[in-house]
Amino acid sequence: MKKGAVRGVTLIGLAIIFLFPEKGFGQVKIGYVNTQDILTAMPELGEMEKKLADLSESYKRELELMQQEYDKKYQTFLTQQDSLTENIKLQRMRELQDIQGRMENVYQMAQQDVPKKQEELYKPIQQKMVDAIHAVGTEAGLTYILNPGAILYTGPDAEDLTAKVKAKLGL
Repeated sequence: MKKGAVRGVTLIGLAIIFLFPEKGFGQVKIGYVNTQDILTAMPELGEMEKKLADLSESYKRELELMQQEYDKKYQTFLTQQDSLTENIKLQRMRELQDIQGRMENVYQMAQQDVPKKQEELYKPIQQKMVDAIHAVGTEAGLTYILNPGAILYTGPDAEDLTAKVKAKLGL
């Protein structure tokens, strides 16, 4: 065996000792779950997406109504501007600017409210999944549960708990 390979194995061994200091090598039980698979199977996620789509649609409808109001007033202004006094022209232009300002405010509210609502709706879904993972891990007597997004290698003794977590959630 080459000297670099021995050094690499030694470093891996030391890393395991530091990662699992309280357990001997044979006593560590590791499982893994695919949280993305679990989340996509949860009906709550679909409900959340529907609520977010409804919220986005309500903002879109509001902006469309305001745009229609703006277009109507703008067309009226264009057709009448030659017959209007300067004071009335200025007043109508301020009205148009006011509508534009309100549209910008609604747009900014949507940009803030939708992500905020998404976070608000997602937290309990995520917590429900985490609670189920903890329950399955406790029942199985595991030391660690990992997510495949961070796993570079899964040995033959690692247990895929995704199906058990789904069953715990009634999926």
